[in-house]
Amino acid sequence: MNKRLAVVTGGIGGLGTEICRHLARDGRQVIAIDLPSRQERIEAFRGEVASFDGAIDFTPADVSDFDNCRALVEGIEAEHGPVDVLINAAGITRDTSLRKMTPEQWHQLMRVNLDGIFNTCRQVVEGMCERGFGRIVNLSSVNGQTGQFGQTNYSAAKAGVHGFTMALARETARKGVTVNTVSPGYCDTPMVAAVAPSVREQIIAGIPVGRLGSPADIARAVAFLAADDAGYITGANLPVNGGYFMSF
Repeated sequence: MNKRLAVVTGGIGGLGTEICRHLARDGRQVIAIDLPSRQERIEAFRGEVASFDGAIDFTPADVSDFDNCRALVEGIEAEHGPVDVLINAAGITRDTSLRKMTPEQWHQLMRVNLDGIFNTCRQVVEGMCERGFGRIVNLSSVNGQTGQFGQTNYSAAKAGVHGFTMALARETARKGVTVNTVSPGYCDTPMVAAVAPSVREQIIAGIPVGRLGSPADIARAVAFLAADDAGYITGANLPVNGGYFMSF
C-alpha cells in the first residue's frame, strides 16, 4: 500500500515544520507548502527535514490565490497521487486596534487565514469524498475563542475557521472524510519570542501549566486527528493551550 499523501500549508513555519515531522513519522508522504519568496527559510527547512529521506518535500504556493491552489493540487496529484490529508497551518498577523486598522490590514489577513482554507479545501474535498477517505485539520487559535486586544481581524478569522470546519464536517461525514480544528494557545515560536519579555511573562503567568506550548504539543494533536483510525471524530475543536482557556 502506498503512503498516504499529506499536504501542510504554512509547512515551513515553526508549527508547520513540526507537523510535517510528526506526519512523516506516522508514515505519511508529506509536502510542505509556503510562499516561494521565503528562500532562506526554505533552505533551512530542507536541512531540518533531510533526515527523513525524501518523506518530506516542499512545493511553493500562495494559499490566498484560488487559481494558484488549483494549479498546486493538480500538479501534486499528477506527480504524487491524490491528497489524502490536508493540514491548513498557514496564517499571518496584522495586529492593531480596530480604530487604527486599515482595510488592507483586514483584507490581507482574511485572504490568508480564512480564504486560504476555502482555497485549499475546495481543491481536495471532492476527490476525498469520491475515494471514501480524507482527513482535514484546520488550525485556529485560542484567540479565536477568547478574542484579543488588537486582533479583531485575527480573532474573527480564527473563529471563522471553526465555523467553516463544522459546516464542512457535516457535508463530508458520510463520505469517510473528517474535518477538525486544532486551536493552539501561546507557543514557543518566533512570533511569540518577538513579544516584549514583560508581556511574555504575563502570558506565561496566565497559563495554568506554567509554560508556553511547544510546536510538538500542537503537532501531536494534529497527527492524532489526521490518523486513519480517527474516523469517529469530526467537526471537533481540540484546544491545545495549557489550560489558558477552558470551556465545556
